[in-house]
Amino acid sequence: MDKKDLPEFSVLPRHVGIIMDGNGRWAKKRGLPRYKGHIEGAKTFRKIGEFAGDLGIECLTFYAFSTENWKRPPEEVKAIMDLFREYLKELDDRKAENEEKGIKVNFIGDRTGIPKDILAMMKHSERITAKKDHVILNIAINYGGRQEILHSVKELAKDVEKGKLKAKDITMDMIDAHLYTAGMPDPDLIIRPSGEYRISNFLLWQSAYSEFWYSDVLWPDFTEENFVEALRAYEHRNRRFGGV
Repeated sequence: MDKKDLPEFSVLPRHVGIIMDGNGRWAKKRGLPRYKGHIEGAKTFRKIGEFAGDLGIECLTFYAFSTENWKRPPEEVKAIMDLFREYLKELDDRKAENEEKGIKVNFIGDRTGIPKDILAMMKHSERITAKKDHVILNIAINYGGRQEILHSVKELAKDVEKGKLKAKDITMDMIDAHLYTAGMPDPDLIIRPSGEYRISNFLLWQSAYSEFWYSDVLWPDFTEENFVEALRAYEHRNRRFGGV
C-alpha cells in the first residue's frame, strides 16, 4: 500500500500484540501438511509487520512459538525452526532497508533449547538493530507468560538471597523491570485471529489493561484490512484503567 493511501486514525495503540493463530487449520482445510500453513503465516507476519510500522505503531509483539509448541509433531517444529532461519537470513539481507525504517528487533522468551545456529542469528539481528528506535519488533519465541513472570521473580530472589533487597520492598515496577519487555510500553491492543478466545499464556503481566480484538479469520488469510478493522475498534474503545 502506497504511504499516501494509508488510513488515518484519531488514536493509535503504541504497542500491539498479535497471537498468530490458525496456521495448521488453514493448511488442514486445504488438504495440506500443517507446515504449509506456517509458511503462509510467515508471509502474513511480514506483511502485517511492515504495514503496522508504516502506520506509525511504535511497538509490535508477535507470538511466534510458545513454550508449549515443542509438543507439536517433530516435522512441524522442524518446519517452524526452518522458517525462523529463513526469516533471520532475510533480516540480514534486508539490513539496509530495515535500517532506513528504523526497526529494532528483539526476541523475547527462554532461549534454552533453541538450536545454536538460530541463537547466533538472533543475537546478530539484535546487535545490528540495537540502536534503532522508530519501530520495536518483538518476536516471542519459546515464550510463555507464566514462565516470564517466574523468570522475573527469580531474578529478584537472587537479590534477596544476596541481601541487596528485602522481600517487603519488592514492587510491581521491580517485577516489570525484569520482564523480557522491560522499558517498553504495555500492549494497548492484543489481536487474536482464528476464532479462538484465549490469551494462551501471552503477555500475561503486560496485558492487565489491554484491549482485545478477536476475529474468525485464520492467520494466513489475515489482511491489512483486517488489521485496520482491529485498529478502528480500538479507536472507539473507552479505556478507563479501573477508573470511571
